[in-house]
Amino acid sequence: MAEEARGELADVLAAAARALSTVTTVQETLDVIVALAVEVIPGADLAGFSLVAPETIRTPSSNGPIVVELDALQGELGEGPCLSAIAEQSVCYSPDLSTDARWPRFAPAAAELGMGSLLAEPLFVEDRVLGALNLYSRRVDAFDEADMATALLFSTHAAIALSQAQTRAGEVELTRQLREAIESRDVIGQAKGILMERERVDADAAFDMLRRASQRLNVKLRDLAGRVVHARDPDDSAAGAPR
Repeated sequence: MAEEARGELADVLAAAARALSTVTTVQETLDVIVALAVEVIPGADLAGFSLVAPETIRTPSSNGPIVVELDALQGELGEGPCLSAIAEQSVCYSPDLSTDARWPRFAPAAAELGMGSLLAEPLFVEDRVLGALNLYSRRVDAFDEADMATALLFSTHAAIALSQAQTRAGEVELTRQLREAIESRDVIGQAKGILMERERVDADAAFDMLRRASQRLNVKLRDLAGRVVHARDPDDSAAGAPR
């Protein structure tokens, strides 16, 4: 690769890294990855990010409905570059889908839908596969060695950005769960106090009243406790005064 070309590639990847660093959620990260892919990798006409689940492929981000259709077709047939890339944790390239014998059902079907080439890049950090970035081209032999080298470098940046976004999302979810747990504990404690005073029972008996009423009314314990705490009329059975 000529020095000038290497410099241009470094600039492009640096710009992509900066763009990825500005997004925060997992979905935003996926959308930026897909949008940047067709800009950064010259041969790509369409792109999509795929997640493999039991018996199907989910495509949470793409830049065209045909990509979702093609990914779903791979899941339906149980074969295709995306599945192979994720299973083998390696790049999978089909330069001519119309003649590729590795996927005898998917490849000709994709060609009939107007696709010439497909480059599937697995996104992984350490030994954890996050999914695959699928790059489609309407042309045969659309991706040369330089394109594939660029795709590999770009997918490395993308995998890091996606992993970081997933970590942030996990931290946010954990914080939410902890906050809900604390709030539930507090409101149940308040409801127990109200029942202890109202019914002249101890803490264990008050909690048992809440538990039994929750089961009888098919209402979550926290929600029932909230009714007790916020009831305007202490004798209002609709407010959840357990008996």
